[in-house]
Amino acid sequence: MSIGRRDFLKGAAGLAGTAAASTLPARASAGQAAPRRPNILVFLTDDHGQWLQGCYGNSEVRTPALDRIARRGVRMTSASTPSPVCSPARASFFSGLFPSQHGIHDWIEESKNAYASPWLQGQTLISERLRNAGYHTGLVGKWHCGFEREPRPGFDYWFSYWVNQYPHRGEQKFSDQGRQVIEHGQQSPLLTNHAIDFLHQHRTSEATAGRPFFLCVGYVDTHGPHANAPDDLVAQYADATFRDIPEEAFPSSHGITHATVNKDPAVEHAKRQQYYAAASSIDREVGRIIADLEAHAELDDTLVVYTGDHGLNAGHHGVWEKGNITRPQNFFDESIRVACTISWPAGGIGRDTVSDVPVDHCDLHATLLDAAGVTVPPEEATRVNSPGRSYLSVLKGGRASDWRDAQICEYGNARMIRTNEYKLILRYPFKGVADSHELYDLRRDPRETTNRYGDAAMAGVITELTGRLNAFFARYEVPEHSGLSMENQPPTTPDSPWLRR
Repeated sequence: MSIGRRDFLKGAAGLAGTAAASTLPARASAGQAAPRRPNILVFLTDDHGQWLQGCYGNSEVRTPALDRIARRGVRMTSASTPSPVCSPARASFFSGLFPSQHGIHDWIEESKNAYASPWLQGQTLISERLRNAGYHTGLVGKWHCGFEREPRPGFDYWFSYWVNQYPHRGEQKFSDQGRQVIEHGQQSPLLTNHAIDFLHQHRTSEATAGRPFFLCVGYVDTHGPHANAPDDLVAQYADATFRDIPEEAFPSSHGITHATVNKDPAVEHAKRQQYYAAASSIDREVGRIIADLEAHAELDDTLVVYTGDHGLNAGHHGVWEKGNITRPQNFFDESIRVACTISWPAGGIGRDTVSDVPVDHCDLHATLLDAAGVTVPPEEATRVNSPGRSYLSVLKGGRASDWRDAQICEYGNARMIRTNEYKLILRYPFKGVADSHELYDLRRDPRETTNRYGDAAMAGVITELTGRLNAFFARYEVPEHSGLSMENQPPTTPDSPWLRR
């Protein structure tokens, strides 16, 4: 615990340098062929905990397609979300910014608040940067950063939801380029059909000939309600023991929750059955898209990413769901850790390798732009001020000796910093009321059962981690969007933890 402010800020360097965010790719020198840029395929799923994949050590879930991405590439074991709830996390990927920069602090209740604010207006999205650099761009599935039904800036192809993402099965109301369409059936296979349609259009249109593509696919099977997963996949888990989920009680140091494990073992088993089946459903659909790329000899030239917006508890710590299921909000590892597997054989990314470098969605944003050869003028980098840093060199086997050693998250009026040794959570007043700060000694208490914040022996740790957390937000915060002034932020949902009193 000796890394100070200067080293931390060095590790959190923004988009300038290898992190990218520009409008045009670099030109090749005279007589040289332009470097081949990859197609980019990102699966950004909802509520899929890192722990619920075979390649991350789950012994019962069946995820062969996802595990194959890991075998063909790099598995990031310390990937985390900037916020443990969907809208702010997704906005961080698309913008490369933290919530206290882009201004979305909780999930946006689409039926009421999707149009209540300009939301990401004024931010330059990854879709815009890639499109301006010559990419053919598309989104299929979940957006959830406001204005769901209207194509967002930079996307040539838009197939999302008309109002919200429900149900998993039945009548589906989608937005096709801003026009309502209704389809029927299991939702994810329908989304896959449109993702493959995008790929077909990309291959056959004269307008996209010779251009790489960027496609973001957002499945939501693993999001609640945990029901209506495909029947054949649910049946596969009839005899599952769910042995990878620890049996534990909700720790009182984390406040209160209304989503504890069901006392009826049969009801709890059925719910977990559905969640595991949902992961297998996503896996099956990912496999269909991968197979389409492979059939057209495009897979090796495509940078494929599988990640989630945030994690989920399925009985871990005695609760279900994510950061907003407790009061005050939680930053359990299961809430903040995300899967992040990346493959790109033609680009020199390692095969079947593992990296424990702490990265987040802002870093992924920068990494994809770097892989695409998109650069940023220094004055724009200063204006954007992204905390994201490209880790493309790490994926190619480079050293990460100067990388930061901490993960940082925020959710509304709470902020967290996590190292391998400690997790500090600072809570700030909302309308004059503040919840308790928390510190967990992860070496001795990895399940976060005992709050050590009031322990005099921890004073030095608290001082150092507080300084590092404050230094980060002193550099990466826009005052009008700050989570420390939630009273002044636009409404997202009336169910935010800081509103539940």
